[in-house]
Formats: sequence, C-alpha cells, structure tokens
Amino acid sequence: MSHSKPHPVSGIIAVLIAAILWGTTGTAATFATGVSPLAIGSVAMGSGGLLQALLALPTILAGRKEMAANRNFLLAGALAVAVYPLAFYAAMHYAGVAAGTVISIGSAPLLSALIEYWFDGHSLSRQWLTGAVTGVAGIVLLCIAEGNAAAAGDSLQTAAGILLGLLAGLTYALYSWSARRMMNNGVSASAAMGSTFGAGGLLLIPVLLLSGAPLLASVTNTCVALYMALVPMFIGYLCYGYGLARIKASTATTLTLTEPVVAALLAVTLVGERLPVTGWAGIGFIILCLVIISLPGRKPSRRTASGNIPPAIG
Repeated sequence: MSHSKPHPVSGIIAVLIAAILWGTTGTAATFATGVSPLAIGSVAMGSGGLLQALLALPTILAGRKEMAANRNFLLAGALAVAVYPLAFYAAMHYAGVAAGTVISIGSAPLLSALIEYWFDGHSLSRQWLTGAVTGVAGIVLLCIAEGNAAAAGDSLQTAAGILLGLLAGLTYALYSWSARRMMNNGVSASAAMGSTFGAGGLLLIPVLLLSGAPLLASVTNTCVALYMALVPMFIGYLCYGYGLARIKASTATTLTLTEPVVAALLAVTLVGERLPVTGWAGIGFIILCLVIISLPGRKPSRRTASGNIPPAIG
C-alpha cells in the first residue's frame, strides 16, 4: 500500500510565512520601553513555546515512547531554544535591529549545513561552498558597516552584538536540526516541535520571572509581549514546524534568510535606522547566498565514516 509524499512546495511556503512573521519581531520590540532583551526574548519564546506544547499535548503524550528514545535530541533542542531568544534579542539590542537580525539568521544556514555535515554525513557541495562564501562576505560587509557607523565608545558593544548574533545563529541551526532528527526517527512534527519548544519555554520561565516586570508597566509593553508570543512565536513556529516536516533543516534555515530582509526594511522604514551603502551591499550578498543555496542541485552524498549517523529520510 503506497501513500503520497507531502509536496515540498507547501513546506517552503510555510517556512517563508514564518520568516516574514519573525521579521517583525525586532521592530515590535522597539515599541516596548524600559524592557531588557532578556525579558523580550523570554516572554516571546517562552510563552510561545508553552502554547505550542499545550496545543501539541495529545500528540506528545501519544508519542512519549518515541520521544523517550530521542531524549538526547529533545534535550539539545530545548537548550538551544532557551539560549536562542536571549542571544537574538541581545544581538539586536547591541548591534541594531537590521544587523542583529541579518547576522543571527544569515549565519544559521551555514552553521546548519555544518551540523548536518558533522553529525549526519551530508557532504558540502561546491554550490553550498559558493553560497557560504557569498553569505560570509555579506556578513563581513554588514559588520564593517556597523563598525564604521558606531562611535568609538560603542565599538565593543557592536562587537558583542555580532558575537551574540553568531551564537543565535548556531542555536537556531541546532534546534532546527534536532527537531528534524526527532521527526526522522518517528516522532510526529507536532510532538517534536511542541516538546522542544515547550521544554525550552520551561527553561526560560526563571529568566522571565527575574526580568519581566517592565512588560506589565504599560499597555504598550503588554501589547508588545502578547504580539510577540502569539503571532511570530506561536503562529510563526507552527508554520515552521509544518515546513520542517517536509524539507531539510538546512533548506528551512536557508529560506528564513527572508527574515533579515523584512527586518532590515522595517528597521529603516519604521524604526529610523540608517545603513550605509556597505551595509546594504552586505544584505544583498546574503540574499544572493539564499538564491545560490536554494537553487536545485545534485543530491548530496553522505560520508560513510564510522560515527556519522545518516538521517532516516533524505
């Protein structure tokens, strides 16, 4: 008895919708006054993650045996989910909305492919290497632009934002890969995403309790918190989980390079940030990286060295 395989186009569209929603988070965060990046990150990902877990609770309970067998992937994903928003919003705070988002999301596809290379045995094609070089060049140009724009006293702050952005990219790639591995090993998409983000949300609760008081200081701050939790984090990650069940983690993270483009446009038009020509050139290189890596290519081979576990599905 045969069954039809989900068409990857629907997965691509779902991930693109998620990326557009995520691209609004940096701009939305600027409307919350007196709120730290830790509070924004913990309320957004923490609340959104717990909502996902609640929605997915029936499938989580039904698949608890499969999840127990994948507990290492679940733990890795949960830790990455907890670290990601703290690093991401801190990167935007220190390096600016446009640069922080571009570095965080722009580095994720490159780091995701390296994770798949190391753990799954996926080879790195010439196409990927070309895209990687292009993407790195874009990130470097953007960093130079931000460094030149920053005052001498802010250079250390900008550098911290760049490093935090790279940490966000790494943790983003890690939880995408771990959730995908759980799905490959028989855990449903709903259970994999719900349990990963629910566990990560639980880890973020102490951070929210320590830093979240300003979120209740005004109606605007509360509205920002509700928007972040319900729209980009809850609805966005439902779309992302749907797409991740249908396409590779590295493909999904590559498609989310749409996010920094949306974030940069909103930062310039609504927040009033200004990027020099070098910065826009960097964003252009990162978009070109997206195009190169997304182009159809030969199916990647897998290394057969011992210690590299091939994924359950291609």
